[in-house]
Amino acid sequence: MSIVVENLSKSYGGQKAVDNISFQVNTGEILGFLGPNGAGKTTTMKIITSFMAPSSGDVKINGLSIQTEKENIKKKIGYLPENNPLYYDMPVLEYLGFTAALQGVVKNKINDKIAQMVFICGLDEEKHKKIGELSKGYRQRVGLAQAMIHNPEILILDEPTTGLDPNQIIEIRKLIRRIGKEKTVILSTHILPEVEATCDRILIINKGKIVADGTPETLRKQAQNNEVLKISISEASGLDEVIYSLQNLESVNMVDPLIDADTTLMVQSKAGFSSRKNIFQLCVDKHWVLTEMTPIETKLEDIFKELTTN
Repeated sequence: MSIVVENLSKSYGGQKAVDNISFQVNTGEILGFLGPNGAGKTTTMKIITSFMAPSSGDVKINGLSIQTEKENIKKKIGYLPENNPLYYDMPVLEYLGFTAALQGVVKNKINDKIAQMVFICGLDEEKHKKIGELSKGYRQRVGLAQAMIHNPEILILDEPTTGLDPNQIIEIRKLIRRIGKEKTVILSTHILPEVEATCDRILIINKGKIVADGTPETLRKQAQNNEVLKISISEASGLDEVIYSLQNLESVNMVDPLIDADTTLMVQSKAGFSSRKNIFQLCVDKHWVLTEMTPIETKLEDIFKELTTN
C-alpha cells in the first residue's frame, strides 16, 4: 500500500512546522524518517495517521485522501508511539485481545489473530505474564503486536528500539525487516546505525523541509563528492614542507595534520576532483615514501550533521 505526500504544509501561528514537502513510500519499503528535534517529523507522522489536519496539501493512502477518507485510512495503519503506552496490569494475551477488539477485529477471529501476533513477535514464552513483569524488549514486542493485530497495511514506528539492550535491538531489527517485506513501514529514529541496519531508504527533514532522500549508499556517494584521504609520508624533511607542497596541488582543497602524528594528514579534495594520482606523483618527485593513502568513507552521522546544521 503506497503513501503519497503531496505539497504538505502545517503552520502553528506564523511558524511552519512542515513546509511544502512531497514524497512517496511504496509497499515493501522501509523508510527511515530522520531529523533533529523540531524538524517536523512528528507533525508529518500525525498528519499521515489522520491524527492532525494539514494547513495545506494532502496525503493519499492507496489513493484515499486524508481530507475525505480519514476513518478508512486509520483502519489501514498500525502505530507504535515512542513511549509505547501499555496497560501494565493486564496480561499479554488479555491486552492483545482488548486491542484487537478496539481495532475492529471480528470477534470469532480475535483468538487466531492473538496467536498469530504471539508467533510473529516472539512472545510465546512471556504470553501469560502481566505486561508490567516483562523486560523492555518484550514490552516493545507487545507494542508491535498491538500495532499489527488488525493486519494494517501500513506501520508507523516511532523510536522502536529506544532503551533496548544490544541483543534486543538485533531481534527487533530482524522483526521489522521481516514485517517490511509485506507492509509499508515508516521508521522514525535518532539512532543512525539503526537506519542503516533496517531501512531501505532515508528521508531527512530539517526546519520543515526535505533536505535528503535516497538509500544510505546513495547519500554517502553524494557526500563523498568531496574526496577525503588519510595519508602518511616518511623521509620528508619536515611536516611544514609536506603541508605546503600538498596545499599547492591543484586538486587539493584542504590539508589537516592529525594530532600526535608527525606526518599523517587528512587531505580533502576539491568538489568533483580526486587527488590520489597527484599525491602519488608529488611523493615520487620529492623522493618521499608514501606509507598510507586511505579513502575515508563519509559516515551517515556526518551527512546528517551537515544537512541539519548548515
